[in-house]
Amino acid sequence: MAASTDNKRAIIITGASRGIGAASARLLGMQGYAVVVNFVKNETAASVVVRDIVSSGGKAVAIRADVTQESEILRLFETSDREFGALGGLVNNAAITGGFARVQELCSKTVEDVFALNVTGAMLCAREAVRRMSTGSGGSGGSIVNISSIAARTGAAGEWVHYAASKGAINSFTVGLAREVATQGIRVNAVAPGLIETDLHADNGAPDRLRRLQSSIPMGRPGTAGEVAEAVSWLLSPAASYVTGSILEIGGGR
Repeated sequence: MAASTDNKRAIIITGASRGIGAASARLLGMQGYAVVVNFVKNETAASVVVRDIVSSGGKAVAIRADVTQESEILRLFETSDREFGALGGLVNNAAITGGFARVQELCSKTVEDVFALNVTGAMLCAREAVRRMSTGSGGSGGSIVNISSIAARTGAAGEWVHYAASKGAINSFTVGLAREVATQGIRVNAVAPGLIETDLHADNGAPDRLRRLQSSIPMGRPGTAGEVAEAVSWLLSPAASYVTGSILEIGGGR
């Protein structure tokens, strides 16, 4: 049964029209949070996520915003303020891999695009969340969950070192921001998924990637977006009240 929304504030999830973002949005909506489903291109998919949440008794709204653009980040948060009032959390999920390439094949545009979304966008979204949630500026506290990747630890050699490097930056940002706002009622953590069943692999031209790499997973199978969403939900919840600055790997032991 979904929890009441009366005592749960809004959660903004960037890149929430599919994959881990969509799974997190649906779960949090069922748990009683008012969910802002951010998207940049696929309005139809975002609308389906909102419909699913509302049909289960929750509250949700889809907001188009390109989080590589500061002006659109500001509009995203301001629209959330108008729709749902006080912000209780942020899930920095929007990201791109930049495609498969060895470092010797990279161009500057690819690296710039990856870092603009995965790092700069996430940092600016976190800035806006802190401004609203900090008890030092009149807020009621809250939680930020950054979506990292086990690639930050493995390096993703031969596939997407550039993407792994961006997630390494997110890990450092998570720890630093957590320590910076620990006395302001805000917890900051990251979830680092491993090989997960999403469209990411096919979208990068490798639909067989999970099958090819499955033997490297001690548990013998890839994870699901729903399993990652459960970790996101826990970190946002009061059950994780003494957890901050942590990188929680969800990778089947990989």
